[in-house]
Amino acid sequence: MSPWQRLLELLKQHSYRKQRVVLASGKESDFFIDCKQTVLGAEGHALTGELLFEAVRQLPGCDAVAGVELGGCPLASAVALTSFQRGQPLDAIYVRKEVKDHGSRRTLEGDVRLAKGARIALLEDVITTGGSTLKAVAKLTDAGHTVAGVIVLVDRLEGGREAIEAAGLSVRSIFTRTDFEA
Repeated sequence: MSPWQRLLELLKQHSYRKQRVVLASGKESDFFIDCKQTVLGAEGHALTGELLFEAVRQLPGCDAVAGVELGGCPLASAVALTSFQRGQPLDAIYVRKEVKDHGSRRTLEGDVRLAKGARIALLEDVITTGGSTLKAVAKLTDAGHTVAGVIVLVDRLEGGREAIEAAGLSVRSIFTRTDFEA
């Protein structure tokens, strides 16, 4: 079984539920997918790191990977670990949804080692409308970095890809809604 097939199997088993839910975007949906339930398991973490690292390598000249809080953070960590193990290290950055209210008051964690203008691949667990992704892109660019592209574990096929592409960014998804309906 390929890593893609195995990760899909794990996502179906641990993360996907056919049920009516209200999403973070406010939209209603007939299914829910909580990728963290799979990605935070040891096997899921390793497979995610492998598949996303290969996708990041398709983007030209990335210096780091960034994950959007909360679901994208373990993705960035998995890719950073995999990249180091493969001798092509990419540091991880976490993009907070809100400014930290104490201590450093940072929006980005882990970017202090990067030069301004660093090319960053933005990782998301799930996209629906693309709203949270575009907010994260703005935070990275406001900090002086360049977003090389967006890689998403699961695209719900509900307009997120189109919104992100309309902002001038490429989007690559590992899985889409149709993979779970098959």
